[in-house]
Amino acid sequence: MNVLKKWHLKDIISIALIAVFSGVIFWGTGFLYSVLNALLTPIGLAPFSNEILFGLWTLAGPLAAFVIRIPLSSTLGEFLASAVEMIFGGQWGAATLISGLIQGLASEVGFAATAYKLYNWITICITTLSTTLITFMWSYFKDGYNGYSGFLIAMLFIVRLVSVFIFSGVLVKIVSDMIEKNRN
Repeated sequence: MNVLKKWHLKDIISIALIAVFSGVIFWGTGFLYSVLNALLTPIGLAPFSNEILFGLWTLAGPLAAFVIRIPLSSTLGEFLASAVEMIFGGQWGAATLISGLIQGLASEVGFAATAYKLYNWITICITTLSTTLITFMWSYFKDGYNGYSGFLIAMLFIVRLVSVFIFSGVLVKIVSDMIEKNRN
């Protein structure tokens, strides 16, 4: 993979389609979050609402990177999808754009670590780890996780890691493999 690969019209169209599709998923996940949060709050587990669903909010970046295979496609895909979520009236408003940018850059780190040359399970694992680590550090301060016990922080991290691996890893790999199969 040439790191200096240029963008073409089909790449721009692909990233736009991924962003719209993912942005609608992000928007819908907001409703799931509200329901899950309402169910978990009475038993003191409300912080897990975000972690269980987190991988759904981070799937646009890896999907864009696996499909387009151009540097910064992960960042752009995630950011544009967050913009679609915001435009649809997502409950976090313009703050969604900041989250989308951080999530996209976090995913991008995983692809940059392989010099944009590998698009396989190794990359899935690396980008899962980079996305989880970077976004969790952001949540640690933004969402007040620094006020939680060490055990709760560890459990929240593990749940986020699993969610990102399932939704932004396994699901993205399956979808990108299906797209690749249909290209040929």
